[in-house]
This record gives sequence, structure tokens and C-alpha cells, in this order.
Amino acid sequence: MSRKIFWSILTVALAVMVICVSAATLALYNQFTEEHLQQLWNETRLVRQAVNGLGLDYFADLRTSDFRITWITGDGRILYDNEAESASMENHLEREEVQDALKYGEGESERYSSTLAARQLYTAVRMDDGSVLRLSITQPGIPDIAKAFLVPGILLLTGVFFLSLFLAGRLSSRIVKPINELDLDNPLEQPDAYPEVRPLLERLEDQHEQIRKDSEELERISLIRQEFTANASHELKTPLHILSGYAELIENGMVRSEDIPRFAGRIRTEAQRMTKLVEDIIDLSQLDGGGDESRREDTDLYRIAVNTAETLQAAADEAGVQISVQGTPAVINGIPDVLYSMIYNLADNAIKYNNAGGHITISVEDSPQNAVLTVKDDGIGIPEKDRERIFERFYRVDKSRSKEVGGTGLGLSIVKHGSMIHNASIRVDSQEGSGSVFTIEFPKVHREM
Repeated sequence: MSRKIFWSILTVALAVMVICVSAATLALYNQFTEEHLQQLWNETRLVRQAVNGLGLDYFADLRTSDFRITWITGDGRILYDNEAESASMENHLEREEVQDALKYGEGESERYSSTLAARQLYTAVRMDDGSVLRLSITQPGIPDIAKAFLVPGILLLTGVFFLSLFLAGRLSSRIVKPINELDLDNPLEQPDAYPEVRPLLERLEDQHEQIRKDSEELERISLIRQEFTANASHELKTPLHILSGYAELIENGMVRSEDIPRFAGRIRTEAQRMTKLVEDIIDLSQLDGGGDESRREDTDLYRIAVNTAETLQAAADEAGVQISVQGTPAVINGIPDVLYSMIYNLADNAIKYNNAGGHITISVEDSPQNAVLTVKDDGIGIPEKDRERIFERFYRVDKSRSKEVGGTGLGLSIVKHGSMIHNASIRVDSQEGSGSVFTIEFPKVHREM
């Protein structure tokens, strides 16, 4: 960057120098032209006075190399010329300065003379007898002026060039220094930073903040995964040990024949528990990935609630709990399988953590803005100290009861993640010993037709 700024400054300096020299040369040329023209007019008027008094006798002893003097008759013939034979010269009646002098008394012009290969200045005056006296001088051109100032000009340009090199180096270093000294780890703590780089520093700060948030999120996710892996291993290990122990007893003939059905029942129960745990882990892993967006469709939440209640009716009857559904149809855009799993886990928990003779009510309400799902029970409730953690994976409020009823500790985590991918909010109201109410509000997606 410093090199680019250096060459930019040097280029600009040299360009300005060339422009200034060119402008000065042009101004000097115009100044010389004005001075020569004024000098030529002064000499012309003096010569006119002398010729009006002396006639051709004035030119008899005239010796001059500064001006060319030409005396022209009213019809353009040459009477006298101090640099050429008058007889050999062409008629000058058509010359601009001669015509102006005959018409107005005075005339001037400038033109390039091919004969002399130089630019000539002409002044002409009308004499008393009607003839025209013309004086001319060779005007030095711009190359001639440049040659006159060649040596001092070269010295000046050389000095300016090296001064430009020095100043460009110093200036580029001063410009780049604040940028090189920027603390990119703390972009906004730069009191001397250029205002032009402030947007860049603000963007860097935003990126740093995002990186910090991403790092914290990655660390949090990593801890969750480690904890999840440890918990999943523990949850799987317990039923596996039980299965292995019962199988070994049966294999070694250490179980009485009348006890085999009871042992087989325990094996089946633990196998079902493992199956449910694996299914919940798979469901939760899919929800961690954000769900399958391609499976979203308009779904009636009330119909899913009815189907869920029908599926759990046998479990509710076995537990001595009444389950019912009330409300109205409510269509939302969602993933049917995930919605079913959410309602199933809420209702299943309400059955498991209820008392004999208890009640469970699944309600669905519809409005233009959202659909509200409520699962209410009058079971054992949730202690206040546990309410903040019930959605954590493998967290159980009553571990002994969870083991008794076969809970995996993942049901409410599935509900939470399902709510997240549907942009729904979830609220829990519970009193220990008085039951719980889980409320989920699903926003409706309005499509433009």
C-alpha cells in the first residue's frame, strides 16, 4: 500500500510540475509576444515620422538588423525593403495588415513565414501620401524559448524531481503509518484512526463479535454433545447390563422354569426401553439439524392431537388416567411427524407423571395470527427449582419415578426443539402436587396469493 501511495503522489507531483512548466512557458511566450508587438509599434510610428519628412532618403544610410522595413504603394507594389530586392517581391496588397492600414490607418497581424521558417509579427501604418509602411520582426517560438531556458530548466526540473521523491516518500509513510499501527484486535479503540477507515473498523468489530459468539456457541454445543454422549451411553448401558444379566442366567440354567416368563418379561421391557431411547435420540438428532424443510405442509393441529390421544388411550387406561381432546381445527404450516412427536411426548409425560384417577386435556385453539396447543394435567406437578431445567436432555425431575415408568429424559427436549423449528413459543405453568400446563403458540405463515 505504501508503495502504491508513493507512486501515486510522485505521479501527481510530476504531472503538476509538467503542467506548471507548460503553463509558464505559454505565459512567457505570450508575454514576449506582447512586448515584441509593442516594441514593433513604437518603432513603426518613429519610422513613419522619419519617412514622412525625408522620404526614400531616410533609407539611404539606414542600417538595422532588428526589424524588417517594407514600404508599399497604395496598389501593393514594393517601393523599398531592407532585406530583399523590391523588384523581385510579389504584390502585397492582399496582406491583412496592409489592407487594414489602407482602410483604418493602422493594421497588424502574425503568421508563419515559409520563407523565413519562423513566425512573424507585422505592423503597418498608412503614410500621408496613401502608401503603407510596414515593419516586421521574427517572433521566437516556444522551442526557442525552451532552448533559452534549457540548462536552468533542467537543473530546476531535476531539483523538483528529487524533492518530489523525498516528499512523496515522507508523505506516503505518514499516510500509511496510522493504518499500520491499527490494533485489529480492538478495532474501535483507535482514537487517531482516519474517519475513512471507520466503517472498516466497525465491520471488523462486528466480525470479531460474531466470531466470539460463534466460538461460545460452538463451545456450548460441544459441551452439550459431550454431555449428551455421556448420558446416552449411561442410559443405554443400564438396560444392556440388565439384558445381559438375565440372558446369562437363562443361558446357564440358573432360572427355574416357572420364573422364565417373568425374566422374559423384564428382558422385553428393557428392550422396549432401549428401543424408545434410540428412537428419541434419532428424533432429537433430526431436530438438531433444523428439521426437514421439504416435508413442511399445511397440517391440522387438532387432527394430530386427536390421533395422538387415540394412540395413548391404552397407556392412559392402564394408568387409570382419563385423556380427552377439545377445541377447533387449526391449520398451520409445519412438519406433521414433528408435531405429532411434540404432542405425544407432552401427553405421554402427563400420563406417566399423573395419579390414578387423574385427567389430561389436550386443547387446540385457532386465531388468524396463531394456533395454540395446550396440554393440561392434574398430576404430581413440577417443583419450582426444576422448571428451568426440564427441557435439558436427560434431565429428570423424579429419577426414581422415571425409572419406574420408563422415561428416557428426552421427551421435553424433543418438544423444545420442535417448537424452535416451528418458530413457536412454549410456556410452562406448574404447581407441585397440582399438575402442569404446557402451552405452545404456533405463528401462522401468511402466503401472498
